[in-house]
Amino acid sequence: MSVPAASDPRNSEIRAMLTIHGICPDARDKLRHTVLPPDEPFPADAIWIDLLNPSQEEDRRVERHLGVSIPTREEMHDLEPSEIIYTENGAHYLTARVICQSETIVPKLADVTFILTEKALVTVRYDEPGAFNIFLNRAAKPGGCGLLPEAVLDGLIEAIVDRAAEVLRGVGDKIDMASRRVFAGRGQDVEHGGVYQVVIQRIGQHEHIISNVRESMVSIERVLLFLSANYARPKKAQSGFSAEWRSAVRDVQAIEEHATFLSNKLQFMLDATLGLVSIEQNKIIKLFSVVSVALMPPTLIASIYGMNFKTMPELDWQWGYPLAIGLMILFAVLPYLFFRWKKWL
Repeated sequence: MSVPAASDPRNSEIRAMLTIHGICPDARDKLRHTVLPPDEPFPADAIWIDLLNPSQEEDRRVERHLGVSIPTREEMHDLEPSEIIYTENGAHYLTARVICQSETIVPKLADVTFILTEKALVTVRYDEPGAFNIFLNRAAKPGGCGLLPEAVLDGLIEAIVDRAAEVLRGVGDKIDMASRRVFAGRGQDVEHGGVYQVVIQRIGQHEHIISNVRESMVSIERVLLFLSANYARPKKAQSGFSAEWRSAVRDVQAIEEHATFLSNKLQFMLDATLGLVSIEQNKIIKLFSVVSVALMPPTLIASIYGMNFKTMPELDWQWGYPLAIGLMILFAVLPYLFFRWKKWL
């Protein structure tokens, strides 16, 4: 059941995942998503509180409810690991960078802070990564997510990793298309600044996406390693999540390896594209060189008979002019035939 959020120019929302137990003995547990109005208290069994563009008042509400401090947007963007991944008053603060706006040409990275407490998980974000919607769709199904804050965190991380893998797969398909376009290009495309210029621009865009995915996965891996080393299973939990987090680390590392493979493939494409451009340009330069060499003898003949000396016997010859023209044509054709014989043209 969803309750409409109050109108706010900052589009702020507080989302809570509530535990709903099945009525029938064989029914499976599931989670329900609701948007809390500004004045409604937090449900006692809320296990996930999602702060989207929170105001200071909303931060204080969560702080009073859980006894934790909510980091500001500037604190979330800190580069020091000790400032974005740490434990304070029994709560684990974990900040990661998540792929956002993946449907655009060049997706960006959004900072998301996970605050894991024994009572609930709090997420603080100022963007809307697609991974959150993926997780909400999964969690709404019976058995889609466990009924503990740690299970919600594990599900969110799994959705983030899956989304990153999906983005990489899309980039890989585009790289294959660009590769076929590069090696099917024609020489005249270079003259008109055609296919190769577009491909180089696409290579830059794809490399930017891959670097963003790799940066996101590095931050997620750091979060998982911190949890594996510092998370203590609460008494109410029947089992821990160390195995799930170790599996997620392996998935993250696999994505990082795939990103490295795609990056190397892009580097090869860039080198191949620049090499093809150089080859086509060399053909043009070689053509100009051949033309220059072919015109040198006619130019020499024309220069000789263009000199203004008084005594030049050839100037009085009746057939001197046709002879000079014939010599210029002959010595222009002979180099051309020689180059063709050598297969330099």
